[in-house]
Amino acid sequence: MNIDIAINIDTFMEGLGIMELPMNCVVVISEGKAKLRELPEHGEYKIVTHQGKVRRMRREEGEEF
Repeated sequence: MNIDIAINIDTFMEGLGIMELPMNCVVVISEGKAKLRELPEHGEYKIVTHQGKVRRMRREEGEEF
């Protein structure tokens, strides 16, 4: 299931207690917990699941040669 959600960024940041939100980030919600992570400039963010639950968020970075 893919759902696009429109949010008010000011209200969202207040709710998370964040003063400044990264320009590019991802929010992952699992079992009532939300985690916000900044995306790498060059790389991947892998979300590993087990039995439908998020178990790990792995950041892999690279650089241009």
